[in-house]
Amino acid sequence: MTTTRERALAAAVELVGTHGIRALTHARVDAQARLPRGSTSNHFRTRAALLSGVAAWIAENEARDLSGVLGQPFEDVDGFVDLFTQGIELLTGPYAIRTRARYALFLEMASDPELFAPMRLQREGMAAWTLGLLVELGTPHPDNAVRAFMAFGDGLILHRLSVDPNAPVRESVEVAVRGCLAT
Repeated sequence: MTTTRERALAAAVELVGTHGIRALTHARVDAQARLPRGSTSNHFRTRAALLSGVAAWIAENEARDLSGVLGQPFEDVDGFVDLFTQGIELLTGPYAIRTRARYALFLEMASDPELFAPMRLQREGMAAWTLGLLVELGTPHPDNAVRAFMAFGDGLILHRLSVDPNAPVRESVEVAVRGCLAT
């Protein structure tokens, strides 16, 4: 059974992902979640607490939802490309609202290190994991490669969320991966 807190967090993500960060108020979350007035405030007393809770909830759910795809073994560059293609397609397809909310929170929380911590930790974990895979594939410049690849991924995700939801993914991922592996 879903708790009141979980319902509030899911509703908050839905609000931010569909209406932007300004839609995130305790009252709107209560209404979106069909909770009694004041329920969200019982769990998250301040806007900062609500933002922090939403950020942590997004990080936890993304880790869970992407682990099945990103945890798959691969044997070669094509397998690595397939892996990231699937991840980007999930983030910009079935999980697009949550991904929009994550990007909105990135901008809202970037100036507050404490609030940004859950998202930063998730990002650092993803970068470290990607770095390991790029090293395994033989990139000659791992630090530069991972920064470029992560920036590429963000750009493609943002492009699919805002400009062209049907933009091809695999071809772009392949170019980025092969560029990261070039000498």
